[in-house]
Amino acid sequence: MNVQVIYCTHQTTPLALRERLAFASVEQLTRAYESLRATFPQSEHVVLSTCNRVEIYAAQDEANAPLTQEQVAEFLSRFHGVPQNDLGGALLWQKGPEAVRHLFEVASSLDSMVLGEPQIVSQVKEAYRVAQENDACGPLTHALFQGAMRVSARVRSETALAVGRVSVASVAVGEFGKSIFDRFADKTVLVIGAGEMAEETLRYLKDEGAESIVVVNRSLERAQRLAAEWGGTARSFDELDHWLSTADVIVSTTGATQPIVDVARFRAARETSDGKPVFILDLATPRDFEPRVADVDENVFLYDLEALRTTCDQNRRQRVREIERARHIVEEETDRFLHDIYHKATGPIISQLRAGWRKVCQDELDQLFSRFHQLDADERRGIERTVERIVNKLLHPPLEALRDEARRGTPQGLLDAVKRLFFSDE
Repeated sequence: MNVQVIYCTHQTTPLALRERLAFASVEQLTRAYESLRATFPQSEHVVLSTCNRVEIYAAQDEANAPLTQEQVAEFLSRFHGVPQNDLGGALLWQKGPEAVRHLFEVASSLDSMVLGEPQIVSQVKEAYRVAQENDACGPLTHALFQGAMRVSARVRSETALAVGRVSVASVAVGEFGKSIFDRFADKTVLVIGAGEMAEETLRYLKDEGAESIVVVNRSLERAQRLAAEWGGTARSFDELDHWLSTADVIVSTTGATQPIVDVARFRAARETSDGKPVFILDLATPRDFEPRVADVDENVFLYDLEALRTTCDQNRRQRVREIERARHIVEEETDRFLHDIYHKATGPIISQLRAGWRKVCQDELDQLFSRFHQLDADERRGIERTVERIVNKLLHPPLEALRDEARRGTPQGLLDAVKRLFFSDE
């Protein structure tokens, strides 16, 4: 089965490189599909590009050679203007059953930064839809992505994989933050720093309805870039004390080597506030807030990475059994998909083989009976049954071998051999 995927993810590739390889707009995806069709005209394609992954799925019918890792890597390098030397070992490659299994795990969120998160299946559906709009799909990719939707639905309905958050940002917002505030739409969010953790936390806050976002960073340019991406406002680092007294939610992720907010500084900020509850997420290592900031008054709720990760680990341990159940479903559905695909591939060959041998036998029987007119109907039927049993016994080993290979998902070599042995004149 000629199915391949080349990909990079949050698990293997730094954000800076993923950004260079991402397909950031519908217009860029349209151009990518045009280029893919021109470069690989005999191949089907689906491009999946999210903040955590860039993946290109390709498929071909058996008459065409499968794409290689080098070919797709060269395409990505050329399309994005990224030197291949910069790619290093960032691009991973799977083919055949492994490529199918990979997509099924992705759609089921088993490969996500946050296990069980619901966004990925919507992103997979959207990638499939855009590929269809660009006439990039074919029989194999249609079956593959429809299978992925089926697997995702089974995992959601048959497991509790989505119960209990396991990422620092999701725990921070979904469990700790929502225990303090019923809603975030009317809250002012202050982000100190502009790194990847800040961005991930902002994603969850936006999902919960946060609208008023202020980003403060020593580099104003980086603050402006992050603020623009999430619909916020960038402010100078000199304004930090003002926003410490104003914000309802504070997310701090700087790379400072010493705390940037000590008890005295935060107490001064609270004196100019109205004493309202403030939710502080100190996601920095070392910590940006002195731990005793939590004791400034009873409405200060400070959580650092240690507290957050402890909860993450507890949630993850609770989900081990669900992960195993989800992987079992993925394996079942991968086997089912491969069986269906290879049954479609081997079925016509088996039928053709049977029909061809039956015709040969019937031709020989016709010649035999034309020479022996004295044979009565019972004798003829006996000879026909004997010949049929011989043919069935001769066909049984290759046909069983084909079925076994199809069940294992590896029939192509045997199919090619059968074609050469029995249909070489075609």
